[in-house]
Amino acid sequence: MESKVVTPKKEESKSSSKEMSKGSSGQNQKGVDIHKQAAKHHQEASKHHLDAAKFHEVGDHEQAAKSTVKAHGSASLASDASREDAQSHSIND
Repeated sequence: MESKVVTPKKEESKSSSKEMSKGSSGQNQKGVDIHKQAAKHHQEASKHHLDAAKFHEVGDHEQAAKSTVKAHGSASLASDASREDAQSHSIND
């Protein structure tokens, strides 16, 4: 008869992500707002990039340049919002 060695399994945490959340509902809402703000700025950047492409296609490079500048501004605002969210996670975790 063979003897088998049984090693006990480590107990896994069964906590839900809600239970693991350390933030208050106010902090959670702020996080939601920041994500929505970043998404809005990304959408605006996308719109301006598409506008720039259309202007280039028809040879209106001056308007394309203006749209590109707007796109970069919106992308910068999106990046700022994403950075703010990342900082709040690093402080809270």
